[in-house]
Amino acid sequence: MVGCVIVDPHGYVVGEGYHHAPGGPHAEVWALRSAGDAARAATAYVTLEPCSHFGRTPPCADALVNAGVARVVIAMADPDNRVSGRGIEKLRAAGIDVVVGVLEAEARALIAAYVKHRTTGLPYVWLKSAMTLDGKVATSTGDSKWISGPIARAAVHRQMRDRCDAILCGVGTILADDSQLTTRLSRGGRNPWRVIVDSRGRTAVDAKAVKLSAEDGRTIIATTKAAPADVRETFRSLGCHILICDADSDGRVDVRDLMAQLGTRGDIVGVLAETGSELTASLIDAGLVDRWTVFIAPKIAGGAGSPGPIGGAGVLEMTSAVRVNNWRVKRCGPDVRIDGNLG
Repeated sequence: MVGCVIVDPHGYVVGEGYHHAPGGPHAEVWALRSAGDAARAATAYVTLEPCSHFGRTPPCADALVNAGVARVVIAMADPDNRVSGRGIEKLRAAGIDVVVGVLEAEARALIAAYVKHRTTGLPYVWLKSAMTLDGKVATSTGDSKWISGPIARAAVHRQMRDRCDAILCGVGTILADDSQLTTRLSRGGRNPWRVIVDSRGRTAVDAKAVKLSAEDGRTIIATTKAAPADVRETFRSLGCHILICDADSDGRVDVRDLMAQLGTRGDIVGVLAETGSELTASLIDAGLVDRWTVFIAPKIAGGAGSPGPIGGAGVLEMTSAVRVNNWRVKRCGPDVRIDGNLG
């Protein structure tokens, strides 16, 4: 999400880089390595304020100073209070010309998950739904394969699952579909953490997501104290992580506590919610959903008993409806994709 481009005094791009993964070299370091000696007297364009502290990597501000760049153009200051403003100050103190705020809105949209996590401690929640033209996510018998077409499904893996840190779903989805919650791309893709919300420990021990955790240890069962201790221990023995959450008034996992705990991990900044209607309603009612992407297929399922994407009690008056802002519409094969921000 963070990139850096080095441009020499003649206007030629001499170096490029981006932050590949947490704990690895930052964008500036890759760009400076690419540029070599050509970085001297050059301009560095960077998405986010260069860090000024020793974390898992050395300060990028120092790297820019030592490389002899003359100017740094920064899209936005870093909201992390360990950095905010300090990287800019260090660059200016070294005599480097610094410009801040170029394409800031675009940068904030690009790293929205990072901004939310650093300012609230909570992960950014991206809700994904697929529905028919008449607003159904399954038939009256519960059949949901497949609502959207192959192009839309590929987009979910390539543009959503591959870019998030965790996939969240409810135990109902696991029981009904036995979902793997993995990224399936021709080049492999990056498998995020799998988070199953299961208040009473009903997940099957032979579920695919549980079996996968025996291989990679990346399945989290988010439950409550209502789940029997022996069941929790069984999941641990199978390689799953157990997250004990507060229970809400209905005895279900309190989604606010769940997100607060996920946010403290450090490696879960963005969560993709592929949730059933009741869990989706809980997330929305708690004000935790930041973005919603819905794929609408040109199909009609009908049926008064066929579920929609959001359950719960719903609002009593239309004036209380949750607003969707900055929405965008595009074609995704035969389906229509709508993206919007909530709140």
